[in-house]
Amino acid sequence: MLKNYFKIAIAVLRRRKFFTFISLFGISLTLTVLMVLAAFIEKVTNPVYPGDKNSRSLYIKRLTYTSKKGWINSGGSSFYFLTHYAGSLKTRVKMAIVSSNTSSNAYVNNKKIVIDMKYTNADLWNIANYQFIEGKPFTPDQINKADRVAVISERTRNEYFGDAVTVVGKYIEADNISYRVTGVIKNVPEIEEVFYANMFLPYTVAKSDYRNKDFWGDYSAILLAPSEQLVTKMHTEYEQMVTRIPIPDNMKKDFDTLHSDADTYFETFTRGFFGNADNAGYARFLLFMSLFVLLFMLLPTVNLVNVNITRIMERSSEIGVRKAFGASSKTLVYQFITENIILTILGGIIGVILTIIILQVINSSGFIPDLDLTINPAVLLYSLLACLFFGLLSGVYPAWRMSRLNVVTALKAQ
Repeated sequence: MLKNYFKIAIAVLRRRKFFTFISLFGISLTLTVLMVLAAFIEKVTNPVYPGDKNSRSLYIKRLTYTSKKGWINSGGSSFYFLTHYAGSLKTRVKMAIVSSNTSSNAYVNNKKIVIDMKYTNADLWNIANYQFIEGKPFTPDQINKADRVAVISERTRNEYFGDAVTVVGKYIEADNISYRVTGVIKNVPEIEEVFYANMFLPYTVAKSDYRNKDFWGDYSAILLAPSEQLVTKMHTEYEQMVTRIPIPDNMKKDFDTLHSDADTYFETFTRGFFGNADNAGYARFLLFMSLFVLLFMLLPTVNLVNVNITRIMERSSEIGVRKAFGASSKTLVYQFITENIILTILGGIIGVILTIIILQVINSSGFIPDLDLTINPAVLLYSLLACLFFGLLSGVYPAWRMSRLNVVTALKAQ
């Protein structure tokens, strides 16, 4: 029976090529956009490289002062705040401290090279799994001595040193200061803000004084828990600790409350775009994405319903003849729903192929340097399930309309 349905479906699709094109275009375009968007969001909110320990990590990125008058002032944290307070947690195993990026121009063979620099402590190399192409990270001893050493990205190595076989031990200049290269890492995409830089330097060589006891500064922290099960405990401990931090004397005049969040990587993304209030960013992000997907799928669904109704009405004589020879409404409904599911599956296959092509084009275009988008197997599975749901949703109403056609009326319609 299914084999016959399939043969009929293919014959119908070939009969009216324009309607078939409209249907396949709507289905494949919808799934392509959704899968490309899902690949991008996954890369931004849950980087695999070098953040493969994200499930055990919490991120401290903002320090916020508020007042009863409604004033809000927020910014990054200081090195002192992070080491003195976040570093006192009993649950955490390690804490990486990284600065925001600063850019420096270097000139090689009359060509300008922009180098994004980040200052960090030694624990970054233990928490983030950077892949070293050559050399190794700078050591805690080198940091304590304020040695001018650097770890650079593969792209910076190629742009600055050209075809050199090895660059470990060589010097690279940034901000008119020469640094000795200790290692070269695989490139990290710019969209991974916490982990990305072209050059990593010890925090002790930064121009700003890391010993300054102000709470505001240029730094963020990554807290690593012993296990995934202890992440919640570490988060609770951090929240309780923040409530006990006294407001600095220079801020008491204008502000009443100090607030700092230790978030998952995903929460840092949603909080930054959709609000700083507790859980507001996460909730708004889910609401926004749910509405977007719903509305984005609703339009092609309605369009496909209309196309299917038109297609079925054109086959009224076929329906009348089959009913006259004893075909039940149930049998005809199954047939038309099966035809529609076959159509949507074909559209889904085309959508997957288009997605693979588009992701390859984006990756090779260099529009976002070092970006490597891929289709997540779970996203692919959900997309195929969406195809089935799409086919059922857009086929049930037209099939029901068809099943109610009177034999005489159907035969007269042609």
